[in-house]
Amino acid sequence: MKLNMAEEEDYMSDSFINVQQDIRPGLPMLRQIREARRKEEKQQEANLKNRQKSLKEEEQERRDIGLKNALGCENKGFALLQKMGYKSGQALGKSGDGIVEPIPLNVKTGKSGLGHEALLKRKAEEKLESYRRKIHMKNQAEETAAEQFRLRFKHKHDEVKLEGDLRRSQRACQQLDTQKNIQFPREAWYWLGLEKETEEEEEEEKEPDEDEYKSEDLSVLEKLQILTGYLREEHLYCIWCGTAYEDKEDLSSNCPGPTSADHD
Repeated sequence: MKLNMAEEEDYMSDSFINVQQDIRPGLPMLRQIREARRKEEKQQEANLKNRQKSLKEEEQERRDIGLKNALGCENKGFALLQKMGYKSGQALGKSGDGIVEPIPLNVKTGKSGLGHEALLKRKAEEKLESYRRKIHMKNQAEETAAEQFRLRFKHKHDEVKLEGDLRRSQRACQQLDTQKNIQFPREAWYWLGLEKETEEEEEEEKEPDEDEYKSEDLSVLEKLQILTGYLREEHLYCIWCGTAYEDKEDLSSNCPGPTSADHD
């Protein structure tokens, strides 16, 4: 009796107290999640097995099975074809160039009327075409805006260049006229900075003649053409060459032309 009690371990002994248990954090929660997933999967499998198929699904299954099986002798239509000499797998027609397989069956399952699908398809195509048209018009508008911006930028650049050439011509004209002891320019705007002062003096002295044009009536390009022509005729000077030639023959033979484009 004592031996049996010695063999049995006391629940207060070290062998019970020092048992190491798995107390990693989160481990009980992971076990519960796994169990819940396992139960859910089993429940879904049971629901699929016990679920009763709808009438529509049963009809679809029966239809698929019937279409997969070839017609047999029990079919009256097939029996009539066999009496007329038709053999299974043979093409229809007197010369045997007809169809071999039956015309496929397209079952309409929706509630829409006949031609509704074609209408939807046509509307979708029209919508797509309208979208493409809008994209094309948008791209054209962007290209037009970009082209207009380039033209405006080029026009502005050309105006700045013309104004610079005009100022350069006015300075050259004033310098060359002074060298020839010409005290007053042929036109006030021939010299840089003199035009405004002359106009103010003329306004005080007399009223402007209606037939006489003002410098404001001329564009920058027209002023440049007139002034460069004066420099070439009077001083044999080309502002783009930056050279005063000896005579008209030297000017005509060595200068490319009277405009900036001739010197490009």
